Formats: sequence, structure tokens, C-alpha cells
Amino acid sequence: MKAPNILFITSDQQHWRALGRNNPELQTPHLDRLASEGIYCERAYCPNPTCTPSRASLLTGQYPSRHGAWSLGTKLPESAPTIGQYLQELGYDASLIGKAHFQPLVSTPEFPSLESYPLLRDLDYWRNFHGPFYGFNHVELARNHADESHVGQHYALWMEEKGLKNWRDHFQNSWGGGFDFSEGRPNPPQTHVWSLPEEFHYNNWITERSVERMNHCRGDGQPFFLWASYFDPHPPYLVPDPWASMYDPSCIAVPAAVPGEHDGNPPHIRKTQEKHPDFSYLQETKYTNHGCQSHLHDPDALARDIAVYYGMTSMMDHYIGKLLKGLDEAGLADNTLVVFTSDHGHFFGQHGLIAKGPFLYEDEVRVPLIAKWPGHIPAGRTTASLISLIDLPATFLRAAGSELPTLMQGIDQMPVWSGVTSAVRDHVLIENRHQPTAIHQKSYVDSRYKLTLYYNQDYGEMFDLREDPGEIHNLWNDPKFGNLKSALVKKLVFAQMGCEPLWMPRVSGA
Repeated sequence: MKAPNILFITSDQQHWRALGRNNPELQTPHLDRLASEGIYCERAYCPNPTCTPSRASLLTGQYPSRHGAWSLGTKLPESAPTIGQYLQELGYDASLIGKAHFQPLVSTPEFPSLESYPLLRDLDYWRNFHGPFYGFNHVELARNHADESHVGQHYALWMEEKGLKNWRDHFQNSWGGGFDFSEGRPNPPQTHVWSLPEEFHYNNWITERSVERMNHCRGDGQPFFLWASYFDPHPPYLVPDPWASMYDPSCIAVPAAVPGEHDGNPPHIRKTQEKHPDFSYLQETKYTNHGCQSHLHDPDALARDIAVYYGMTSMMDHYIGKLLKGLDEAGLADNTLVVFTSDHGHFFGQHGLIAKGPFLYEDEVRVPLIAKWPGHIPAGRTTASLISLIDLPATFLRAAGSELPTLMQGIDQMPVWSGVTSAVRDHVLIENRHQPTAIHQKSYVDSRYKLTLYYNQDYGEMFDLREDPGEIHNLWNDPKFGNLKSALVKKLVFAQMGCEPLWMPRVSGA
């Protein structure tokens, strides 16, 4: 069998229901069509609900506790074996275009980072750097979401090449980390409608450069692994018109907490519903814990944010449609495995929460996932089989005809996608750790239940996802479910023990 191309498309912080097929308020015709041409996975989960750990897992097929990038502000070790490296060994061109975020915004002598200030604004450096980078022989990178000051790298070079010499005017020019690019021109954050013309948006950059890379590989006759890594709909809620005005806030349902739902929940969740909460008891380092602040919000303002979040999603869908069209026009679609997913989910009012944090509800840990491969994945199917994002590298390698490395913790999902079997997993694990010990969670999820443990804490969460899909009723302290809790705790321990990889077989008695 000819080695298939692999087109891996990711969004950033996309709620699993933020697809037209799952939400009638939202329009994503191209992703909906992709789902109709392949398989839609209803129960796909991230291994960690923040960017760096989850993205590092997409590279390595390992949980964050194994690959080492355990939190935002950490890095994946450059020595980590990655899917790009494995596929290059099989003769693939391995490219990443868009967001990486495998490293922090700050570089130290002990832990240097290419994705850090001030290097990311050193355009002469990026003009001459395209890899190697974490197993990719070709990269074109950016770091910013919308108008964040983290803009630079290959994206800034592309804007200049396209004629936007004053691109700095459309981005913030200072960051709280002490770097200031103002040059006497203060650029405050923009709200909702981005001044950047659409033709210079990073959606267009990622799409254009990805199509060019596919055509380059076609010309060389080389199979490709291409990760087209989009930045949206991650906040800030900002997008050019007409996308910013595409949805009417008055016509959007605004989720909210159910009165009393947090009464029996862990204290850090309850505190989010206070006006001036004190989270100092969780602060072990000088770095903030994402999400540990008041989440109280004005419903009308939130409706406007959701409308822009939807607009960002629809714009991204539009450019993903152009990417898929480029694949078709290159004559490569029939021999290409296309997979779309997101690195983690997003709150926009569910449970009274906003964005992300140490709250392992379905809204934050469940992600959309679509796979298409003509002749291998029957079209128009939907599966409720469990899948973890750590399974994707294993699935890519098996699709390429390779055996799996012993260090990978993921499972090949192709038997499910192809219809050979209904499931290859009976559970997924989710990790989250913002501080070394104070915020350290682990969740076990099976076909019906979710259990979340907190390191060195007596409190926890347990939900019956069949009877309570909204996760309103925490059963942790209910004595009627004591036996169930004990059984699920044992399953979590067994699951943790069962996924420990052994880097080599035993070759001797001693």
C-alpha cells in the first residue's frame, strides 16, 4: 500500500459543541462536510485542558506526566521522540505551520525557549530558521492569539512579504512580562472587531502556506505529515469584520450555572462564583493559576463575546475549507488521512465559568474530532467510542504501516474509525497540574462515569454522565454512591498502572 499523506488540522480551545452539526446557532459548513465524508467522534478527550501539555501529547503520544511538559510555562524536552521524527524515519516530509506552543514565553539559561521574548520578534532569526524543530524538518511558526503582542516569527515575515509593512499597528505592543515594543506608540488591546484586514489574518497565512507545502511534497513525490495548526477560537475574542458581526448576540443562548450546583464541589470551584475570591492558599509559585479568579460576568457582555467566538470559529472553518480545497486540487485527497481536532475545550458560561482552569468538566476536556480517509474510513459515521488525543500519534503511525514505539501510551484508533471494531478503549485519563502540588488533578472517564481526584485532598468529583450529562450533581459525598466511588478510584489506579510504558523488553534473567 502506498504510504498515505497525513493532514492534521487543529483549532485552539474549541468547545466540542462549537460545530454546526452540534449547534444550530453556529455555521461551520466545511467541517460539517468533512464529518459527513468521514467519521465524527462524539467522545474525544484531551489529556490536559491547557495548551502546552496537550500539544506536547499530540506530538509524543504520551501523557504530560510522562513527556514532562506538565503545565503552561514549561517546555517539552527537545530530546523527546515525536511523531514527526518517527514519520521522517519512514520517508515523510514533516511540517508544522501555525501554532506550536511547546515552549514558554520566557527563556532561561537552564531552559532555553525559541518561542520566547525577545527572540520571537527577531525577524532576521526567523527569516533563516525553518527547523529542525521537535521532529519537524520544516516549520513556519507564530505565537500570538489575535492582537497579542506575542506576534512575530514567520507570520510577521509573511505579513511584510504581502505588503503590510505597518503590521505592528494592528497588535498590542507591550506584555506584562516586561517587554515593550511600543516605540512611543501605545497600542492597547482591541475589542471584538480587529483592525487587521482579513487578507493578513493568520488563518489565511496558515492556509496559504500549508497548501504550498502540500504542493511542494507532491512535486517531490514524497508523502507528507502536515500539521496545520490554527489559533482560533482561543480568546481574546477578536476577529475582523464581517466575521465579528456575523452573529447577533441577542439570538445566542448564554449558558449559566445552575443555582446550588457548586454547594458540594471543591472549594476552588465555589470561589470562582465570588466577587473577590482568595486563592492564595493554592499559590505555590509566583506564576498564576489559570482560571483561579472570579468568573462572575454580565450575561449581555458574555453574549457579545460568544457571538465573536462563533465568528472566529466560522472564519476558521472558511479557511479550513480553502485548505481542503487545496488538497483536492492537488489531486492528493484520495490518499490522505485528514484528522481535525482541538487541543482542549472552553467555557463560555457553563457552570458559571469562563475560558479554562482547574475545572475538568466536559466543556473543557472534551474536544471535536473528525477523521476522513477515502477507502479506509466509511463516510457518514458517528462513534461514541472513547478516544484520547494521545491516541493520534499511534493512529498516524499505524496508518503509515509502522509498528508503535514502546514509549507511546496511546492506542491505534483506526480499527474503530474503519468499522472493524466498536471500541479500543474502555476509559480515558485526564491530568491537570498548575502548581507542583496545590493544584494537581487526575480524572478517570469511562462510558458512563467521571471521577476526579485531587492530590492530598479529601474532596473530589464524581458524575454520572448518562443520567447527569450536564455534570450538575456531584456524587462524591453522597453515601449512597460510596461503593461506586471506591470502585472508580480502584479503576483510576489500575488505569494509571496500565499505561506505564516500558522502554525496552526484558532481555535477561538478571
